[in-house]
Formats: sequence, structure tokens, C-alpha cells
Amino acid sequence: MALWRGSACAGFLALAVGCVFLLEPELPGTALRSLWSSLRLGPAPVPAGPLSPESRLAAAWDALIAQPARRWRRVAVGVNACVDVVISGVKLLQALGLSPGSGKDHAILQSRSDLEEAFVYFMGKGAAAERFFSDKETFHDIAQAASEFPGAQHYVGGNAALIGQRFAANTDLKVLLCGPIGPKLHELLDDNVFVPPESLQEEDEFHLILEYLAGEEWGPFKAPHANRFIFSHDLSNGAMNMLEVFVSSLEEFQPDLVVLSGLHMMEGQSKELQRKRLLEVVTGISDIPTGIPVHLELASMTNRELMSSIVQQQVFPAVASLGLNEQELLFLSQSASGPHASLSSWDGVPDVGMVSDILFWILKEHGRSNNRSSDLTRIHFHTLVYHILATVDGHWANQLAAVAAGARVAGTQACATETIDTNRVSLRAPQEFTTSHLESGSKIVLNPDKPVVEWHREGITFHFTPVLVCKDPIRTVGLGDAISAEGLFYSEAHPD
Repeated sequence: MALWRGSACAGFLALAVGCVFLLEPELPGTALRSLWSSLRLGPAPVPAGPLSPESRLAAAWDALIAQPARRWRRVAVGVNACVDVVISGVKLLQALGLSPGSGKDHAILQSRSDLEEAFVYFMGKGAAAERFFSDKETFHDIAQAASEFPGAQHYVGGNAALIGQRFAANTDLKVLLCGPIGPKLHELLDDNVFVPPESLQEEDEFHLILEYLAGEEWGPFKAPHANRFIFSHDLSNGAMNMLEVFVSSLEEFQPDLVVLSGLHMMEGQSKELQRKRLLEVVTGISDIPTGIPVHLELASMTNRELMSSIVQQQVFPAVASLGLNEQELLFLSQSASGPHASLSSWDGVPDVGMVSDILFWILKEHGRSNNRSSDLTRIHFHTLVYHILATVDGHWANQLAAVAAGARVAGTQACATETIDTNRVSLRAPQEFTTSHLESGSKIVLNPDKPVVEWHREGITFHFTPVLVCKDPIRTVGLGDAISAEGLFYSEAHPD
């Protein structure tokens, strides 16, 4: 019995040392060997090699991401919503009898030929894009073929609905969604999403999501990244028909955070209607009680006049927060004569210093300051391999956790996993970068153990973190919306 007890004790101690070794891999090797030798359990184990950069970064995120001191209780989201039909772009276009010609961008699609040219143009760049299809009958025929195509999937679509759906995953949050909600979309929505009766309509709005994989080829075109091309003939969202329903619902719902999206859907409308609706957007936002932040989620656009109007016609000063990606950021700067506007497009990964310059310019020109009564104090920028959160000092807290959480959800949602699977993601962010090209910025060297980098510039704080990019993404649609929602969920707005 004594012998059994001794063996068991030794076994338990060995197990304990093993646990210490796993939980504290940085413990000095001499300490581990000494402990092991004192137990007379044979030769000490050889320490494993260093963890991969992806594993170190994911672990560092988990340690950094903390809940805000003051959390949102009720979130209202509007006003664009639809059903996304997700399908392989190459397979659908082949089924429609199309073949790859010369890639060419079209601001508005008017034919199947325009669709083919625009799709391969963006596929060759590996860039996301969204376009309006003007011919109703042709779009209906394509949509029907796509919906019935083998392997086609139906999902909640539209920035507002996707953001609402992401917030609804937190069961302690009450979520209001206003938008054109048809029967199929209503069926797909989370039970935790409340839809006002006035938002329900008899038919769904369908958006076609043509996806392609990294390295996928069609004719002479090869996609450098996995991404998607979106198009629709969406009149309800295009006219922002649910704006009034959304604004009128806020008084009864009493949210402590409002998220607005769908302005990009107006590109197919007349200039007169665009100006009218933007004015009504600003009026509606101004009726929201002071102290309730409004986040504006931007999306792919081609109409510079509309983008300029969004910036200039008091929409930016009326909102507290913005969410956008690299295409929208550069297009915004080009439309409003901002920094690096002469750049026609990003050459590969967007330069961190240039992105930082544009974010700084937006907040300096249109954000809150001692001389300006703007509400704009926060921008969440996201691109495939990194994110930046820029905030005017004194208005937001917990932004280190917010940018890390936004980047983490990009990796989990793209790979369709609950947590980061370090075998399925890769660290592709620049290992070194400069924080500005317009002034003497700092040089940053990326450290996976400290993945959130912070710098300051004239009262504005920047938080940068890389993204762990999914090697074999399951779905690329809605990543930006999930990123913005997650970043907002972990953000804390200081009361005015």
C-alpha cells in the first residue's frame, strides 16, 4: 500500500509539473529542471519551441479584451435589410452562359455583360464591391437562377440587419431593427431582434453575393484574396423607405445606442431625392436625445457627389462614430479632397501611415473640437489584415479592447469557429510601418505578444491591431458589419 501511495504521489506531482509547464511556458528552464530533479522522476522534459505568432497574438487578445464599465442595454439599428443569396460567382456566371472578357468597372450595371465585366475586374483585384443593377427584369431572371442554383445559401443581409443580428447574439441586449423586412428575412432573424409591425412587407429584397476564393481563376483572372461582389435591384432600401419608421420607433424603444446604415443604397436615386433624404436623415438624428451616440456604417460607393454630400451636408457632424473599410476611406478622401486623394487605389495592403493620415484629417476637419460642435469623435477602420480605431480624446473608453474584439471576430466569423483556430489563420499584417506620411510619424515594429499598438496625434488617439486572416474562409459577407458591431459592443461612450 505504501508503495502504491508513493507511486500515485509521484504521478500526481508529475502531472502537476506538467500543468505548470503548459500554463507557464515562460518559466525559466532551470526552475523546471530543478523541480523535476527534486522529485527524482527521471530526465526533465525538453521545453517545446516558441508558440507561433498566431497563437501568441490570439492569447494576447483574450487577455486584453475586457467588458466596458458601462454596457449598452438597448440598441436600435436601421435602415437597410434584405436577404443575401450567396453563391459562387464564377459558377453562376458560367451557368448564365457568360465568359470572362476584359475586366471593367461599371458604376451602375445595366446588362449581363456589365455584370461579367465588373465581377472579373474586382475579382482580379481581390476587392469587395457593391453595385446597383438598373434593369428590373434582367435582375429578376438572374436572381431566380441564383436562388435556385445548387449550393445557393440564403442569409440575413443588409448592414443594419447584419449588425442587429450580431448584437442579438448577446442575450442581455434588446435589439430593435427597422428596415424592409419580408417573410424570408423575418424567418431568418434572431428571436432576440424586435421588428416593428410597420417594417414588415409582403416581399423580400434580394441581394446577390457572388463569392470567389483566394487563388480562384476564371480565364486570365486570378483572385489574390477571397472576397465578394454584391449587386441588387433594391428599391425599398434605395429610397430608404423605412427611415421614418426607424426615427418614430426610437422614442418608444428608448435606445442607449443607435446604429444607422444604408446611405450607400441611394446611389441609384436622383440627386434631388438624395439631397432630400440626407436632409431628413440629419433632421431625424437631431431629434435623438443628447447623450445617445449614433454610429454610421458606410459601405461601397461609386458616386462621389453623394459621398461628398454625406460628408458636407452635416451627416458626419451629426453622428458620433463611423465604420468603414479601405475602399470607402480612400473614396471618401477623393470625394472631399482629403489626404492622399491622388492615389487611384490601394496597391495591395493599405499603407498604415496613409490610412492614419486620412483618419486624422476626418476627425480634424469634421470631428468635435473646441471650435466645432460636431458629435463625431470615433472612427473604426477595418481592412483584411489590420484594424485601426481613432478617437478624439476624452469621449470613449475601452477602445483597446474594442479594436482587439473587432479583429478577433473577423477571424472567427470568416472561419466559422467559436474561437480563433490558429491552424486556420495567418498573420499577414505589415511587420513594420510608419504612423504618418504627412508628418514625422513613429516607426512601429509589430509584436504578437503586444498586438494592440497605440499612438497619439494632436488630441486624437489611434489603436492598431493586426487581423488573423482565415486561410479558408467559409463566408466573407457581413464581416465588416460584425467587426463594427463587436467593436461597438466593447466600447464605452463617456456622457457629455
